Amino acid sequence: MPGQGLPLRVATLLTGLLECLGFSGILFGWASLVFVFKTEHYFEELCKPEAPLMGNVTGPADCKAQDERFSLIFTLGSFMNNFMTFPAGFIFDRFKTTVARLLAIFLYTTATLTIAFTSADSALLLFLAMPMLTVGGILFLITNLQVGNLFGKHRSTIITLYNGAFDSSSAVFLVIKLLYEQGVSLRASFIFISVCSAWHVGRTFLLMPRGHIPYPLPPNYSYGLCSGKDTTARENSTAESEKLEMGSKEVPPAKEETPGPEQQQEPRSFWSYALSQRFAWHLVWLSLIQLWHYLFIGTLNSLLTNLAGGDRALVSTYTNAFAITQFFGVLCAPWNGLLMDRLKQKYQKEAKSTGSSAMTVALRSAVPSLALTSLLCLGFALCASVPVLPLQYVTFILQVISRSFLYGGNAAFLTLAFPSEHFGKLFGLVMALSAIVSLLQFPIFTFIKGPLQNDPLYVNVTLVLATVLTFVHPFMVYWECRRERRPLAYK
Repeated sequence: MPGQGLPLRVATLLTGLLECLGFSGILFGWASLVFVFKTEHYFEELCKPEAPLMGNVTGPADCKAQDERFSLIFTLGSFMNNFMTFPAGFIFDRFKTTVARLLAIFLYTTATLTIAFTSADSALLLFLAMPMLTVGGILFLITNLQVGNLFGKHRSTIITLYNGAFDSSSAVFLVIKLLYEQGVSLRASFIFISVCSAWHVGRTFLLMPRGHIPYPLPPNYSYGLCSGKDTTARENSTAESEKLEMGSKEVPPAKEETPGPEQQQEPRSFWSYALSQRFAWHLVWLSLIQLWHYLFIGTLNSLLTNLAGGDRALVSTYTNAFAITQFFGVLCAPWNGLLMDRLKQKYQKEAKSTGSSAMTVALRSAVPSLALTSLLCLGFALCASVPVLPLQYVTFILQVISRSFLYGGNAAFLTLAFPSEHFGKLFGLVMALSAIVSLLQFPIFTFIKGPLQNDPLYVNVTLVLATVLTFVHPFMVYWECRRERRPLAYK
């Protein structure tokens, strides 16, 4: 790395980390914000105290419709988080960094100002604000992932670090909740976030490229403050030489891999991969684990209220604990990338003696990550299913680790298992389809509140069994790798 531009690159790295940490994924701190909304009497007109013996009208038995309304808002926001990944990636690819970031700033600022000036009487505006907030955050993340290209061999570590920062940004709503409890109004907090858009604009023009940051980085590459001329041509000429790297939760820059013998002999279409067994099981793996996480986050306030018997102080304590654990996602995420990097290096050494293909080596390195993510989700699901309030501390820890591993493992597997020319389309497809599956969280929540009379036992047992099904994916990948290695052992 040339030393001349190092201070600028470090500034880009640190400000990008701060941007992801403070703005990109704050929707997933929803439980903290719901607590404030309920205190401000949002949707309280939906409460119908049908049980006179229960004094707390905000309890789940009395305010089922209110909880359902909040759950529906989160369902819509989390759906947009995944479904809009593909269009957001297309905007970034087609119109480059500056346009994508300006659109992100517009959506984000509009959303935060809408929330700031929303009251209990206009609470329906949250259905508009939260999806806009989500899409703006996704664009912030996507445009920042390319920063890893500035640091060569540390690229994967930086990308996973940014993904962890995306997860940790959910703690922002905890800060807003704590400030609210100290007398700072919800409006003041969101106006402050809106004012930060000036910082985003400054960073867009001073510390980010107009186009894309290429990988590998060409000699004397410049951008932002040091950009003396348009680097688009150089970016386009070097983009095709990108190497296969560990992925991230969102769409990273295009990757190229030297095709193996099979790929060279029989080029396959996009749909042949999209309809393959490997892709189908990966979709099942991602969708089921993600559904658990979204259902848990979206209904956490209702769950805690039920387990705490309507004690608002206790609910507040556990909500704070959950949000604090989310902050540590930035520390958990890089471990998945490090695990896969180490295993890949190990299997590459073995491949020299066994003659295994590069694809087989890459897939073998992904198996432990896939299995470990499923195991973490199973532990999280089991703990979440036990109606014991103190046990939820363990649930919070397992949830943040599992979620940190999930998205990095998702994109990493897609980069390893499929040709790079189809990566963007396959990534967008798997995120869109998993987003459709995530819509099930709202009917599941309504089913628990209605026919099951607030007893989630049968739903939890069903979802735990479904989580066990996710172990089929790493097993199938392992079996495929082993089957491909057998003929080589006799050569």
